[in-house]
Amino acid sequence: MTSATQDPQKPAPPLPRWQGTPRYIADEGLQATVNVAVALGRPLLVKGEPGTGKTLLAQAIAEGLGLNLLTWHVKSTTRAQDGLYLYDTVARLNDSRFGDRDVRDVAQYIKMGPLGEAFERAATGERVVLLIDEVDKADLEFPNDLLHELDAMRFRVAETGREVVAGLRPIVVITSNAEKELPDAFLRRCVFHYIEFPEEALLTQICRVHHPDVDERLLAAALRQFMRLRSIPELRKKPSTSELIDWVAGLRLAGIDPAKLDHALPFVGVLLKQEKDTQRLGRGDWSRQAARR
Repeated sequence: MTSATQDPQKPAPPLPRWQGTPRYIADEGLQATVNVAVALGRPLLVKGEPGTGKTLLAQAIAEGLGLNLLTWHVKSTTRAQDGLYLYDTVARLNDSRFGDRDVRDVAQYIKMGPLGEAFERAATGERVVLLIDEVDKADLEFPNDLLHELDAMRFRVAETGREVVAGLRPIVVITSNAEKELPDAFLRRCVFHYIEFPEEALLTQICRVHHPDVDERLLAAALRQFMRLRSIPELRKKPSTSELIDWVAGLRLAGIDPAKLDHALPFVGVLLKQEKDTQRLGRGDWSRQAARR
């Protein structure tokens, strides 16, 4: 039997153009790519430096378009099947030995995964945003194993014979940290975007969103030193946007004088997360290092 009779290729109702959200500032390139992916019904594959907002993008798309968000965090042991559904054989065995439920009803032991739930909701006319986070953490075959279901927008529950058919295509956002190369067949089916590290003007705008009443002198000094720190080529891990936001919060809480930032780098542990980076910075005079850049 099937869960719906809707045609999975039926055009989805038009959505408003996504333009970011008040708390997620997206440049024109990212906005355009998101809207193209939505219009084409293709998964959006996002790469970029850690801390540039890849994972938060899916949440911002859902918020901006007024849709619900489902999240699938991929691990090294994750299988594509896990995203569709899980059959809890242990619970059924326990019920058969100790419980009072009718274990002949296998459907009660089937639990939908994030992709399966997205299809189920689509079968009832609800379009959702599905985040498949860090796809490159799984086995090399994992992306290819997703292709059939993402293309067909349907799958069958083997234990019950039930077919789940998505009447609307979910908006699928896939993030990757480039730990592994993704298969060409998978890449061909995606719309790709690399989130570049923001320029100083956009960083200023982002910081003001998170710290609307920040002292402008403190923000300018913090950004100046932050960009100088990122310019040091020897750093193994450059600080990201999220670390800048936290650092500005720390500077504000401590009441740091903006003038002092030209000669010192307080709370460097908020910005640098590698021991060798902090040691490298500690071996020299920060004011002299900064002055050279």
